[in-house]
Amino acid sequence: MTHYTEISFPSLGFVWDPARGFNIGSLEIHWYGVLIALGMLLAVLYGCGRSKQFGLKDDDLIDGVLCIVPFAVICARLYYCIFRWEEGGFAANPLSVLFIWEGGLAIYGGVIGAAIGIVVYALVKKDKVRLTTVLDLTGIGFLIGQSIGRWGNFFNREAFGAETDSFLRMGLMDSLTGEVTYYHPTFLYESLWNFCGFLLLHFLSKKRKYDGQIALGYVAWYGLGRALIEGLRTDSLYLGPFRVSQLLAAVSCFAAVTVLVIMALRTHDPEKLFVNVVAKREAEAAAQKEAQSAQTAEEPTENG
Repeated sequence: MTHYTEISFPSLGFVWDPARGFNIGSLEIHWYGVLIALGMLLAVLYGCGRSKQFGLKDDDLIDGVLCIVPFAVICARLYYCIFRWEEGGFAANPLSVLFIWEGGLAIYGGVIGAAIGIVVYALVKKDKVRLTTVLDLTGIGFLIGQSIGRWGNFFNREAFGAETDSFLRMGLMDSLTGEVTYYHPTFLYESLWNFCGFLLLHFLSKKRKYDGQIALGYVAWYGLGRALIEGLRTDSLYLGPFRVSQLLAAVSCFAAVTVLVIMALRTHDPEKLFVNVVAKREAEAAAQKEAQSAQTAEEPTENG
């Protein structure tokens, strides 16, 4: 295994040798985990800031996070282990699947797990939330978390692509030989792609026509970017001759675009948007309460 130290972007005049983590007493903290947590935190803060625009409450959103995160972590680990079963040594020691602290998570597995968690959450909270609405808001949050979390790959010197001499080439120095080799910084490509997707869906979500539209946009946008970028990577998970994540990304992108086109040809009643349904429900409840208060005030009082 090659051990890389210095990282450089010669076209940008950037050279750095960042540590992979830091210690707090005897506890070792990895930047990868810090950045994943930071991305998640910003996604939650964003969701709380816009929850009312989707007809949701902050408490419901926090409950959703507590439900979704375990599914995301478990599936991210399983996705990685399943497609590295022999190579990763999991066949020889199945219990090592549980050794998550040793590394080995797949983002696409995390996305799948999060989607499963959202479905479970929506079923439990079916009287308070709508599945497609939750998917809309979390889809935008995913792009925030993914754009930031990808920088954990930078600190780990991983998830890069094939050798290149392109403008954005990233140089990695072999600590044993001192040689520098230049690669596609695919983590950077994906981070920028996800950030652009976040901006796009953020503004489009304010003009959405139906619940689920932004979630479909997320699947299409992320799928397209991942399908293109995955082809540059050298550490892909394979299923036979196919790159698993690239195949999944391409299929999901095609499916999402197909549904988006079909839905674009239909007429959508804005009153059916969950946020408008909730607003109408609250207005009716307020009117009923006001009517009851007025009726109580008009009732004659008994003279003692």
